[in-house]
Amino acid sequence: MTTRPGPADTALSRGLITVSVMLATIMQALDTTIANVALPNMQGSMSATQDQISWVLTSYIVAAAIMTPLTGYLALRFGRKRLFLGAVAGFTVASMLCGAAQSLPQMVLFRLLQGVFGASLVPLSQAVLLDTYPREQHGSAMAMWGVGVMVGPILGPTLGGYLTEVYSWRWVFYINLPFGILALLGILAFLPETERDRGRPFDIFGFALLGLSIGAFQMMLDRGESQDWFSSPEIVGEGVLAALLMYMFLVHMFTANHPFIEPGLFMDRNFVIGLLFIFIIGVILLATLALMPPFLQYLMGFPVITTGLVLAPRGVGTMVAMVVIGRLMGKLDTRIMIFVGLALTAVSLWEMTGFNTNIGVWAIMRTGITQGLGLGFIFVPLSTITFATLAPHYRNEGAAMFSLMRNIGSSIGISIVVTLLAQGTQANHAVLAADATWFDPMLQAPWMPPIWNPGTTAGTVAFNGEITRQAATIAYLADFHLMMWVTLLAVPLLFLLRSPPRAIPASTSC
Repeated sequence: MTTRPGPADTALSRGLITVSVMLATIMQALDTTIANVALPNMQGSMSATQDQISWVLTSYIVAAAIMTPLTGYLALRFGRKRLFLGAVAGFTVASMLCGAAQSLPQMVLFRLLQGVFGASLVPLSQAVLLDTYPREQHGSAMAMWGVGVMVGPILGPTLGGYLTEVYSWRWVFYINLPFGILALLGILAFLPETERDRGRPFDIFGFALLGLSIGAFQMMLDRGESQDWFSSPEIVGEGVLAALLMYMFLVHMFTANHPFIEPGLFMDRNFVIGLLFIFIIGVILLATLALMPPFLQYLMGFPVITTGLVLAPRGVGTMVAMVVIGRLMGKLDTRIMIFVGLALTAVSLWEMTGFNTNIGVWAIMRTGITQGLGLGFIFVPLSTITFATLAPHYRNEGAAMFSLMRNIGSSIGISIVVTLLAQGTQANHAVLAADATWFDPMLQAPWMPPIWNPGTTAGTVAFNGEITRQAATIAYLADFHLMMWVTLLAVPLLFLLRSPPRAIPASTSC
């Protein structure tokens, strides 16, 4: 028997549903970054090259990107509870298989399965919470959901580094087992089933066009740097294929009788602007997380565990912001809160443009807390206002598109900053090396390090290493500067958002 989705009847039932779906969300969100720090250990264990081991990340990203848009149809066709149970069970089993993998092909295959089953967890949890809570409590619901989505990737490197250092890389996957079992039991016991629409046909042609386009685009972004971007026929082919298939998908979507994604979804202005906003947040969130660990480890010499601990306060800032925002929602204009978040994020990135290799730990933690606060102030109000005017029957598809745009933004952001970092390091090295010669009087000063002896090979190597280190530092700062401007350029979008209608408080009678 199926029931129509709606706000849960009691605070207890809402709480149990929230805990259950949040366990699944945190499990999936952690996996977006927890495996990154374990890659060097996996590489040695499986005797893989740097290019080969990168497929451990690529397979997961591509599979999740392709399957995310399918969430809406599957939830409507089979029921949201059934889909949720299948996704949690499949993701948990795939995680265990990843931990037990004995070869690189096995690992890539199991990570691909992880991406297939994990793609729907985040959009399903968002849709469930929006339906479980009445409109006047959507802000609080999105605050709880945002803790998992935003804090998970931030704390992933910390937890992954600890598990890898103390136990082994296999535990970054085994850690999903308790989360998965608890989430599975909670969803099975407390989550009501939704109505099913067995009459809606599956637009396999539209799904194939969209899935292949997203897959080709993700492959282009992931392999672009290693293949020297558009000087490589592979990257050119993937880019052309992605653009052509996306064009065909858009034409098909607006002309087919039963398209894979309903065009009416994009008739809501708040939803469309929200997609643009979450794309930008994806760029800022994971691009920063991709830059900071190598900056701390390779330029400042921090070990893995210390790096994770230094970055952890960013997650603390986000959690504090979630708590504050949950109390402010409904009392303050949503757009003002998003503006405050953008301002805090831009200030933190501006401070990061002044980093150097002698920066103190407290300065790094302080900017991380500020950025975490900013992202928290953006994410929750944005999640609320994006869906405030969207028809309820679009929530499954809308949540899937919201997650997809965040993930695509993250992929694009990481690709851009990594490419600019490599190019900037090379260009800065050429400029610094041209000016830094042994005839410079400064290099003859008595306080210069003795190892920089121009008469020895070791001295020349050490001197060149320092030039490379400084060149890389300048390139990192340029990336931080770029992300600051990306954040500021998002401010005008606030004027396009409509303030959501004020909900009538629900009765509090027992």
